[in-house]
Amino acid sequence: MKKVLCILSTGFEELEAVGTIALLRRAGIQVDIASLHPSTTTGRFQISLTDTIAISTITIEDYDALFIPGGPHVKELEACEQITSIISYFVNAKKLVATICAAPTILGHLGYLKDKCYTCFTAMNEEFNGTYCDQYVSVDENFICGRSVCATIDFGFAIISYLLGDEICESLKKEVYYY
Repeated sequence: MKKVLCILSTGFEELEAVGTIALLRRAGIQVDIASLHPSTTTGRFQISLTDTIAISTITIEDYDALFIPGGPHVKELEACEQITSIISYFVNAKKLVATICAAPTILGHLGYLKDKCYTCFTAMNEEFNGTYCDQYVSVDENFICGRSVCATIDFGFAIISYLLGDEICESLKKEVYYY
């Protein structure tokens, strides 16, 4: 079974987090939700997720992919050395790093979008020395980026396709009447 580590903090974008997690779990992917504030983490619109695990207790080598949703929490995540170390591990191990909306800017500030095609919340795009793609989802090697909350479904399917293959992804799309 594929395993995805989702990292949250107070102020995460609920739709991006929960929508993506639900799609991944529907596809049979294990998603563990880790937080800088374990036990309960509250999103941007005051929706709380309970039973999150502490970042300090995870073994990152056990995961196939890292998923970070957007929202105001990205500032706290980017300022946390433990989180940037986790991101570095996934990048250097060539494991999937999936970020959406504001979260790709963390990758950009760390220099990981250099020479990559990427997308992010358009108003937050800076000069990351890559190629900004004006589309819902971009995939470049082991990076999947989503543009905004409206891209959540396509973003989730891109992760599923990457981890499980196009056939399983297409089957799930039919199951949920995507077309």
